[in-house]
Parts: sequence; C-alpha cells; structure tokens
Amino acid sequence: MNVQVHAKGLVLHANTRAHIEAAIESFKKYSLDITTVHVNLQTEKKGVLVEFDIHIAHAQPVVINQVDDDLDTAIDLAIDRATKALHRLHEKVVSHNATSIKEIEVVAD
Repeated sequence: MNVQVHAKGLVLHANTRAHIEAAIESFKKYSLDITTVHVNLQTEKKGVLVEFDIHIAHAQPVVINQVDDDLDTAIDLAIDRATKALHRLHEKVVSHNATSIKEIEVVAD
C-alpha cells in the first residue's frame, strides 16, 4: 500500500503524521486490497480541510472530506468516516460472496 501525506499551509508534526499512518494501517483489517491512500491537509477560511483519497483495486475510490476548526478533530472525524465507509464496502463484498438460499441443496432423507 502506497501512502502519501501532503500538508499545505500548515506544519505537519511527527506525532500527527504517525497518528494518520496508524489509522491507515488499521484500514488493512477490512481486506479490501487498498492500493494507495492520499491524505491532503490544508488550511481554508473555514478551518482545516482533511481529505482521504483511498484507492481500492477493482472498486471506485473512497474520498472523504472533513472540515473543522481544529486539525486533530478534523483528522479524527475523517478517520471515523473513512472507517465507516470501508466497513460498509467490506460488508457489501462479504455479503455478495455469501451463499444464497437458492444455491443451498436440499438433502433428502
């Protein structure tokens, strides 16, 4: 998995970068074959914009945008939203691969 973190208009500290990378590592538990994750942090008039652009093989990319006054709050909210989106996608893939009632054979006694 390729991870890129970009900061524009603000200083990205080592502990903040480590927090983002730890969250991205936790995305692996969904077994979705994530190829790249782009994280963009930038200041705006409204506060700080955090964008997660998660590219998954054989699926549409998951893009999460979060704006908040505080950088850490925006990052945490974006991580929560990305986790929920990946969980929904994981459930969709798992339920799609599940056996349907039509495929179950009837066993005669």
